[in-house]
Amino acid sequence: MGFYFEKFEHRVPEAPIPHSPTRELLWQYFAVVALVIGAWYLTWRWTDSLNYDALWYALPLVLAETGAYIGLILFTINLWKVEDTPKKSPPYQLSEIVDYTPEDDRPISVDIFFPTYDEDPELVRLSIIDAKKIKYPKNITTNIYILDDGKREEMKKVSEEEGIFYISRNSNIGFKAGNLRNAMEQTSGDIIVICDADTRPFPTILEHTLGYFRDSNVAWVQTPQWFFDLPEGKPLPVFLEKYLSHSGRWLGKAIQSVMGEVRVGADPFVNDPKMFYDIIQRRRNWCSASFCCGAGSLHRREAVMEAALKSYAEQIEKEVQKTGQELQKLTGETEISPALYDTLQKQILHENEFTPYRFHVSEDIYTSIVLHADPERNWKSVLHPEVESKMLSPQDLLTWTIQRFKYAGGTLDIAKNDNPVFRKGMSLPQRFMYGTTVWSYLGGIWNTIFLFSPLIYLFFAIAPVEAYSTDFYIHILPFLILTEIAFMLGGWGVAGYVSKASYLSFFPVNLRAIWTVLKGEKIKFPVTPKDRQEGNFLHLIIPQLSVIVLTSLGILFAWSQFLAHDGDYTLSGVLINTFWGMNNILALSGIVYAALWKPDDA
Repeated sequence: MGFYFEKFEHRVPEAPIPHSPTRELLWQYFAVVALVIGAWYLTWRWTDSLNYDALWYALPLVLAETGAYIGLILFTINLWKVEDTPKKSPPYQLSEIVDYTPEDDRPISVDIFFPTYDEDPELVRLSIIDAKKIKYPKNITTNIYILDDGKREEMKKVSEEEGIFYISRNSNIGFKAGNLRNAMEQTSGDIIVICDADTRPFPTILEHTLGYFRDSNVAWVQTPQWFFDLPEGKPLPVFLEKYLSHSGRWLGKAIQSVMGEVRVGADPFVNDPKMFYDIIQRRRNWCSASFCCGAGSLHRREAVMEAALKSYAEQIEKEVQKTGQELQKLTGETEISPALYDTLQKQILHENEFTPYRFHVSEDIYTSIVLHADPERNWKSVLHPEVESKMLSPQDLLTWTIQRFKYAGGTLDIAKNDNPVFRKGMSLPQRFMYGTTVWSYLGGIWNTIFLFSPLIYLFFAIAPVEAYSTDFYIHILPFLILTEIAFMLGGWGVAGYVSKASYLSFFPVNLRAIWTVLKGEKIKFPVTPKDRQEGNFLHLIIPQLSVIVLTSLGILFAWSQFLAHDGDYTLSGVLINTFWGMNNILALSGIVYAALWKPDDA
């Protein structure tokens, strides 16, 4: 059968963004200046600008600004510098990647795992075929495994036809984490390569990454995920010509002559992960704080098992102590007898399963936290900057929403129950980096306030500040301008506005994740669909549409009132809230397009 992505097979990934010490120095300079000016602005906001006649509005907004400013500080720390882990030559013998001398030295063995559940077996076959093309300059042992949680005969048949190993199990306990645990019990590779069902590894993946494991403290290496099927979109002249005939084509060319190439419909779901891997994760290498993201990662078996054993022991001890304290309250005893303690321990051991990968919707980052927090081994992580595989992106808004909710809910659930910021064993920089990740998912709170705040002035002429005076502009404009310059330099090579707009559009999913975690509900494990889901997805963006419609009406209303000299509207107030509202509309328009988007051949 044919797949929609066959026409994209010729694509090759971009090279990593080249490191420029000069640009990095400029970024650091402007970032520091922007933060200082931002602190000055916030001090003024709290002490001299609040509208005390509308504190119900002024206080939430200034709190939102403060929350965003804290996020800005954390993001600045995250992006501070590029310090790639030095590459090393590919190892051959086991003795080259461990800190002891093996009794019987041998070639390194590598297991390549493809966990699958309900994906098309022919899609998985493509991943297997590419995995079989992996090359290595030395003769090491490489085994490929299909881990089929769907227990499908057709998947087993594909495995047999391709000459690889097939592993299934009787239950789906723990979902992907449980699937990986089951496979680890039946395999023995020194290094484990984790792939998704649609991950197509390049022939160079082992040759380019195994060298990092020469450092015996490197626990895992994450390679960037690259979606080779992102829609290219249409050039603006072609798009406008469809609706405005020849005049549209000329208009499009005129706009492009000023702005450069503009493609309408390119990557409608903002799936391009370059910002995340090449900027955010890569900038964490200097303090060994890049975390595992699953597909495209390589793990040292010893590290996974050792950390899991320690984590398991801690978990059992905590539960024994908790149960013991409850028994003491019931019985009035001051201490638990050794015999009862042993009985409790055995019972709890029986009730809790040992798993190398945590049974959690975000098992990848959870396992990373456990390894980074091991003070005895000082496990390191590496973000390898070059793309070493290709995979498929979400092709509809429903899939996109499922994926984003899992990311947000899973991370926040970890923050609530086992917060890495306060976990023993983490270095201070690692705490900051994990804190940045957690804080970013709380952004849905202040983003919601930023989106709805202009409406209060546009409809009711109530301002959050005493006045939109010269003093207001003197404080806010330098902060905004310097911040834009700083992060343009800090994120050089990546479309920054698109990422910010996507983050803002994310607010309903983010709020739902926050509320789900606060209620104590378990984040579910839905498998991200690999096929495009058909249907109308406008119902998924009702909050965003509401903001767009209300803001548009508010702008019209405010201007009509101002021009009619009706109400307390001022020119400055109407202008700044119109600009604010238009920026919100522009930022949210992308997700509206994504909800309506269909591939050209649909």
